[in-house]
Amino acid sequence: MLRSTKDLQNYAIGATDGNVGQVKDFYFDDQAWVIRYLVVDTGSWLSSRKVLISPISLTSPDWAARTLPAAITREQVKNSPDYDSEKPVSRQHEMQYLGYYGYPYYWGGIGMWGEGVYPYAMLPGNAHTGLDRGELEAAEAAYSRAEQEHHRNDDPHLRSCQAVIGYHIDAQDGEIGHVEDMIFDEDTWAIRYIVVNTSNWWLGHKVLVAPAWITAVRWENETVAVALSRAAIQAAPAYDSAEDLNRERESRLYKHYGRTGYWTGDAKPEREHEQEH
Repeated sequence: MLRSTKDLQNYAIGATDGNVGQVKDFYFDDQAWVIRYLVVDTGSWLSSRKVLISPISLTSPDWAARTLPAAITREQVKNSPDYDSEKPVSRQHEMQYLGYYGYPYYWGGIGMWGEGVYPYAMLPGNAHTGLDRGELEAAEAAYSRAEQEHHRNDDPHLRSCQAVIGYHIDAQDGEIGHVEDMIFDEDTWAIRYIVVNTSNWWLGHKVLVAPAWITAVRWENETVAVALSRAAIQAAPAYDSAEDLNRERESRLYKHYGRTGYWTGDAKPEREHEQEH
């Protein structure tokens, strides 16, 4: 099912021995368009310290109770590596973080999450999608200290979802609105759409744009460029957050733009993402 990042604001993160805080933001990978971390405010028990929680830690969400249970303890969260919310998350910090929790690295494989698609498959003790236990151990052994050192200074391309809200949308023939929200898959944590508010042009009109149709994210001037015309966006099916975004509505959206749905087995990326920094 698809969920809104705005809807998850203030959801509780439940450790195995009690709540650890509330969701305040997300860090997403601006190349793969996958949410890599939840930013959680721990509240009074840790002096409102903000910590990162990986989707790998999360188990079965309790949507009715607005709680995301996690297979970690409060003590683990308390002793987890600090991060500076004013600076980008570095690859070195990710290595420290994932190593602290005993999680494998998600980069280097062909899937969204290492060799697989689902983050929970990377939790120790779970079946890793795409690899059996013997293959997994062999792969982890092959990831030598030298290889870790090689990736230590990688740019992980992690960005704050909150920071992107409000970015202007540049169509092929001019500005068309701004980013209002992001929609992600609750199983894979892949961002499937950005919600574009075009109310400056058409009162109350919101539409969806898939990451595959984005040609550039220009962080220096806070714009997102899309390979779509203003007319095509204007004529796109309107998005209503009160309605279930089911496969029928998604299919109608993709048909409007003449694109192949991401859910089809033979779907190919429609263009390379050109990230501008």
